[in-house]
Amino acid sequence: MTDALDALLDLLDLERIEQDIFRGSSRSSVVPRVFGGQVAAQALMAAGRTVPEDRAAHSLHAYFLRPGDPRAPIVFTVDRIRDGRSFTTRRVVAVQHGRPIFHLSASFQTYEEGLEHQTEMPSAPAPETLPTAAEMLPRHAGRFVGPGVVDRLLEARAAVDLRYVDAPPYATAGEPREPRSQVWFRTAGKLADDPPPDSVWGDPLLHVCLATYVSDMTLLDSVLLAHGRGGWTVGDVVGASLDHAMWFHRPFRVDEWLLYDQRSPSSSGGRGLGQARIYTQDGRLAISVIQEGLIRVPRG
Repeated sequence: MTDALDALLDLLDLERIEQDIFRGSSRSSVVPRVFGGQVAAQALMAAGRTVPEDRAAHSLHAYFLRPGDPRAPIVFTVDRIRDGRSFTTRRVVAVQHGRPIFHLSASFQTYEEGLEHQTEMPSAPAPETLPTAAEMLPRHAGRFVGPGVVDRLLEARAAVDLRYVDAPPYATAGEPREPRSQVWFRTAGKLADDPPPDSVWGDPLLHVCLATYVSDMTLLDSVLLAHGRGGWTVGDVVGASLDHAMWFHRPFRVDEWLLYDQRSPSSSGGRGLGQARIYTQDGRLAISVIQEGLIRVPRG
């Protein structure tokens, strides 16, 4: 397990300060705000810590309300909306400096047998054949930003081994392409199967939270590709996540390769929509994701 993954797991191991109140910290980011995937993963962790262990997260719906301050702690308040025979619903509000910055609703379900079908996994080259971020970022992003920015980008993603199937937006700035992007990802190290007492490490909830963390990294790439924009790495757009929804269909491990197949059906009004499916390497559909983001072109 790498130091970066260790640090990310520490961020998700929230401090319980009251029965349904938790406190978390943040890690440094390339931009001066809390990374959206981090606060979403922490909020889901807070919700899951109040749910019986036999109920797995099956969906979340969230809104990003204000930019988070990475220098200040985040307080997560969990509201126990409903505990039914099969489903449990939780609402989480993340607060900084006395104001809400994020809102999440999550639903958990006991396992049930039912009808089964799924869309077929799209074709993609094996992840081991693709360049790593450490190989790709300096070669492409280094054309637009200094080595210090490249180093910060690599540090921000060091906990995740993320590999683009095709070139990322910053590598083909100025060249409009089909609004579709694929990446393989997994954590930069194996996760424990047997967690120590009172720890979230190795808990199945942790895999769901880590997938939530990664899901906010690249989903809006497909919007940028349609317009030949290099993105926030290049600085030709200003963007932020607005809302985010996920459905967890089948069990998976986030320390094993997952294919993130992403596309954009629309962008208008300063907003872009991304839709995605996440598959295990053996072809099982594990997660569906939808996100809308703010995407503005700087004037002047």
